[in-house]
Amino acid sequence: MSDEHPFRTAVEPLVAALGGQLLEPEAAGADDVVLSWEGSPVVAVRLPHLADSLDRILSDLERRHGMPLAQLDRREKQSVVRNLEARGAFTLRHGVETVAAALGVSRFTVYNYLNRAP
Repeated sequence: MSDEHPFRTAVEPLVAALGGQLLEPEAAGADDVVLSWEGSPVVAVRLPHLADSLDRILSDLERRHGMPLAQLDRREKQSVVRNLEARGAFTLRHGVETVAAALGVSRFTVYNYLNRAP
């Protein structure tokens, strides 16, 4: 980016956490979001595809736990499933399968975790 606007600097960590990409406003496509400051476009945000977001969330959870999710104990895996459910992971097509593969469990086990009271 040419001139580093303070607003761009402020939104950069949020966009990175979402897995998005910052662009110059004039490079924005129809699906991108242009953010303005005091009426002038400052930066455009390209949001990731939902499936990419789930992969990013799973990678982030692995970093937070300091190990592959498949190595977590059952209680921790149940907690991960509840966290993912709260974030809408299971509304995605193949969400259960993707999470099951990351946790090293069957789809049936993920459904059991979902049905289990917290």
